[in-house]
Amino acid sequence: MLKLFKNWFGNNRKPARLSLPEIELDKVPAHVAIIMDGNGRWAQQRGLPRVAGHHSGMKNVKKITMAANDIGVKVLTMYAFSTENWKRPKEEVEFLMKLPQEFFPLEIEELIQNNVRIRMTGWKEGLPDYTLNAIEGAIERTKHNTGLILNFALNYGGRKEIITGVQHLIQDVQEGKINPDELSETQISSYMLTSDLPDPDLLIRTSGEQRLSNFLLWQLAYSELWFTDAYWPEFTEDLFNQAIAEYQRRGRRYGGV
Repeated sequence: MLKLFKNWFGNNRKPARLSLPEIELDKVPAHVAIIMDGNGRWAQQRGLPRVAGHHSGMKNVKKITMAANDIGVKVLTMYAFSTENWKRPKEEVEFLMKLPQEFFPLEIEELIQNNVRIRMTGWKEGLPDYTLNAIEGAIERTKHNTGLILNFALNYGGRKEIITGVQHLIQDVQEGKINPDELSETQISSYMLTSDLPDPDLLIRTSGEQRLSNFLLWQLAYSELWFTDAYWPEFTEDLFNQAIAEYQRRGRRYGGV
């Protein structure tokens, strides 16, 4: 089936890229998070099965990763599969779980050449062995890279992350490791799965939807939000750079004046 999808998408014309001088390279967000939405609707509008949209969306991951790397983004977190996505039809879930097996063998060499480091945020429990093997293999092969961190939020949910963090926090309070009267935001952040990463400066969501969908609920408290009607498979490097340019025009006050 994957070979058939390759034939469907092999003739896409690559759009012209926004010129980099429109972006101030010294003001690029350190951490960009993306909700890659609209794969299924993109496919259905073209009379294709939903899984064809997921396959095309997979191919877009590297393009946007390279665009982020080009301008100096340090962390790119992509919402690949949520804890709620298990509710989708079995065939669709199985297809999504098999995409890492195709993505990493195709793209890992170029990612390594560009000093990209792969990591995963989410729960390994419940993921098929073939999914984990593909991801963990990529993590192992790129662990010494020092450039952009390509972070896949896989089997991830923001509420579950907070609940799990609070459970660990309560345990540490009970063991006397933490004084609850001295709790701070920094301490609570240390119990999140992304404790070693900066909070996202910018969240991008494709497909026209304007909600967080249980994504990085703690971390996005002061992030800038940017929405586009473009579905993820048609989200281009131009649109990514437009999001960065818009981010740079905004004033981030963190509740101040």
